[in-house]
Amino acid sequence: MGKAEARALSDALFERLAALEPGTHEYSYVRGTIIELNMPLVRFVAAGFRHRAADMDDILQVGTVGLIKAVDGYDHRRGVEFVTYAIPTITGEVKRFFRDTTWPVRVPRSLQELYLTVARSSDRLEQDLGRLPTPQELAEELGLAPDQVAAGLTAGRAYRSDSLDALREDSPDEPGSSLLDRLGACDADFDLVDFRESVRPLLQELPERERTVLKLRFWGGHTQSEIAARIGVSQMHVSRILAATLRQLRERLDDAGSDGARRPAPTG
Repeated sequence: MGKAEARALSDALFERLAALEPGTHEYSYVRGTIIELNMPLVRFVAAGFRHRAADMDDILQVGTVGLIKAVDGYDHRRGVEFVTYAIPTITGEVKRFFRDTTWPVRVPRSLQELYLTVARSSDRLEQDLGRLPTPQELAEELGLAPDQVAAGLTAGRAYRSDSLDALREDSPDEPGSSLLDRLGACDADFDLVDFRESVRPLLQELPERERTVLKLRFWGGHTQSEIAARIGVSQMHVSRILAATLRQLRERLDDAGSDGARRPAPTG
């Protein structure tokens, strides 16, 4: 069936639908026939969103909801063709779907529409030029200022968020690397800075022997037996010195932390 025949049949069915009682079997049958007859409109609108990062089945499903709303809201007595009424209704439903559900970052609707316009123009120019168009070429094609095109492209980046593991080919220094590979790693020594600064004055208050044992064990990397031979005591005695000294430092650190938590914040 051609487009002209389909439109003529739709008009006849809409006239028939207007004469039927809603909720009856015949009303549901005629209404369903109109929807089936106009499904090509849904596919036509959905094709305009094929570059969006969404499954085409989802777009078709949302577009079908828009078609159903158009069928239910259409009044053939107003003299407007159903196609003229249905396409904006279907398109609006699909756009609301993308606006409300598919943007990882919330972007104003005006920027979403600008991105859509720039993306469609970019697709057309890429086919004509055989390469990606430049922002300046896009601006000339659309009659927009370059900063408007840049805003649309920026909005597109918010829509098409990439995984940190996705390989990037746009880095001349590290081609084929992922963003995750180029992120800085946490320096484990940073976690020790506060601890070292807290312990430093406590170490100065220790007796010479205890301080020497700690330095040999944790800074010098000596074993307990080596430390015992160096200071002239048994290995068991070195073990007791380490245990007692570490326990004392831990208790004093805990006390210092509690005092700091209770200490009122300075004013002025």
